[in-house]
Amino acid sequence: MDLDLLDFDGPLAQRGIGVIAPFDLALERELWRWVPMEVSLHLARTPYEPVPVSMEMARLVSNSTHLAAATRDVLHVEPEVVAYLCTSGSFVNGVDYERSLCKAICAAGAPDAVTTSGALAEVLHQLDLRSVSVITPYDEDLTKSLQAFLAELGVTTVSSDYLGLGGGIWKVSYRTIAERILAADHPDAEAIFVSCTNLPTYDLIEPLERKLGKPVLTANQLTMWACLKRMRLPIVGPGSWLREVS
Repeated sequence: MDLDLLDFDGPLAQRGIGVIAPFDLALERELWRWVPMEVSLHLARTPYEPVPVSMEMARLVSNSTHLAAATRDVLHVEPEVVAYLCTSGSFVNGVDYERSLCKAICAAGAPDAVTTSGALAEVLHQLDLRSVSVITPYDEDLTKSLQAFLAELGVTTVSSDYLGLGGGIWKVSYRTIAERILAADHPDAEAIFVSCTNLPTYDLIEPLERKLGKPVLTANQLTMWACLKRMRLPIVGPGSWLREVS
């Protein structure tokens, strides 16, 4: 078979996002569902910490020295933005610390930086949301730390639920997550935030938004949106609120 090489145009020029993930992240495939074809995700991980999911783990995986090292590990592929993909690690020490993590990533050489909790703050501000319901896979202490972070942002948590898991969060079924989201909803909540980048949520968002009549914000969704916003690219995937802020 004769091939005219002029018929081949490509491959599609790739644009990169560097992703710093906690050592236990198991949802890389979900991340890819949120980005368009021309975007590649380049992952680095924080060092393994032999402790259960807890306040202690959140503080360990958010060590700015580790984030700077992970940033340098992905810079050689020239990402346009580097994301710290961890909800608890980016809220556990409060709003100022979240901002310091972005500064540490940029100081290590990233052209721009995002954290999951910082992305949440951006969306809450853009949608002018002041009251939310929260569902987490964490224990009570870590869930209360999220509520404190939201309070710093001027957002009231009107109801919350938590699964109390110390590990294996990626194994939770859609059915369990959906049931807990529905149970955590409150008439005064303007939106529901589902915390943790290791909790699968992609296919739940549209049916739950139809059922509840309000935005369902999830950790991986928010993080990828914030990255693509900085790249001036549209996010791929479900979420009624995306049309309002895009």
